[in-house]
Amino acid sequence: MDKRVVKPRVVKKRVSKKRLNKKLTTDRKIAIGGVAATAVLLPGVMVALAQTGIGRTEERPQASSSELPAPGPTFSFQPGNESLPTAPPTSPGKRPPSRPFTTGGTTPAPNDPDLRTGDHGKKPTMPKAKGLAGFKAADSGAKVTKMQKVGTRLYDLTIAAPSLGSEVKTRVLFPKAWKANATRTWPVVYAFHGGNNRYTSWIKDSNLQQVAAGYDVMVVMPEGGWNGSYTNWWNDGKGGIPMWETFHTGEVVQLMERNLHAGGNRAAIGLSSGGQGAITYAERHPGLFKYAASYSGALNITAPGMPTILSQMNQSAGDDIWGDPVRDRSNWRAHDGAVNVAKLKGVGVYVSSGNGEIGPYDPAGMEPWHAGRFGEQLAGQMNAGFVEAARQAGVPVTAHLYGPGTHKWAYWKRELVQSWPAITASIGATKS
Repeated sequence: MDKRVVKPRVVKKRVSKKRLNKKLTTDRKIAIGGVAATAVLLPGVMVALAQTGIGRTEERPQASSSELPAPGPTFSFQPGNESLPTAPPTSPGKRPPSRPFTTGGTTPAPNDPDLRTGDHGKKPTMPKAKGLAGFKAADSGAKVTKMQKVGTRLYDLTIAAPSLGSEVKTRVLFPKAWKANATRTWPVVYAFHGGNNRYTSWIKDSNLQQVAAGYDVMVVMPEGGWNGSYTNWWNDGKGGIPMWETFHTGEVVQLMERNLHAGGNRAAIGLSSGGQGAITYAERHPGLFKYAASYSGALNITAPGMPTILSQMNQSAGDDIWGDPVRDRSNWRAHDGAVNVAKLKGVGVYVSSGNGEIGPYDPAGMEPWHAGRFGEQLAGQMNAGFVEAARQAGVPVTAHLYGPGTHKWAYWKRELVQSWPAITASIGATKS
């Protein structure tokens, strides 16, 4: 990976708007053409696949947590005293599937803010909804409008959120000792799902409920949008709806702590784009999380050539999420986990990924161009880059770059088991 930093050329004379637009267009064409010409197109495609959360692929039956094979060694390092794996090589192959963004057979919510394009860029607007009696609102006015039991110690909250201009769901798994009239608080793990999936994913697709069952911990699983990317969307510089970062780090946290006895000892976990969210939220909101764990996360979105391809591939959102890859480069960098890794000093960090090669949960004949292989090959490169950036910044990281494995829940379930003891220890969540 080219680590050279190219300083922008300072232009002292005034440039006309027409000439500036022409220059930006030319730069964009050069970026696209150069990427394609130098065979960087495939990794770029993989950025898009990982960012949008390619999840479940055709696979062998998954083992239970107790039956999972040994995951191989992790390594922790104090910067400067460990050797790191190199980024896995790319493998040029056929073009990706035309619909690579499926993650477990779910469909978007009817009111998903990411898909209501007419609302993008509008100022935050409080939905017309009545708050639940006895519940306090967030600073923004966000409020819980409904609380419904959906399983053992499992509840779905409906939240009217100005940041999203609509009502969305958040699922909460309460510990055994939790009571509505309790006088104590509980440590909390905030769990972020991948792209093209919903807030139900951590219960429907993973082993989280079983893993958390023996711990005195609360788990909060908020809606993250169909391709929300865990950020306040750029919307051509206007900002506004959807504001996922504001929803997660402000409104959800405040509502949980003001109404449901959630405490201030918090950890964040996520997979794919949710892993990116866990890491960047910890970076961008110092003190919010004591631990951040990312499984196959997109942690280096400004790697050379990647922003342009990612923007081109993310057709449903275009440049709305972080802006134009050239003109709004600074905003892309502001949401890049590797670029901002120094801000994680004092936070526990766990990152893991495969490299896209066929692993223990993959069919033997899995094609090299399969979406799950594309996505994880990219994730492997991004995570290796992130860990190297952490080393250079002096940030201790526990990393499990386990080699063979694709972009699917079978591996993330294993990684959850592997990382759970450190996550819960960091926030004081004891076994119940």
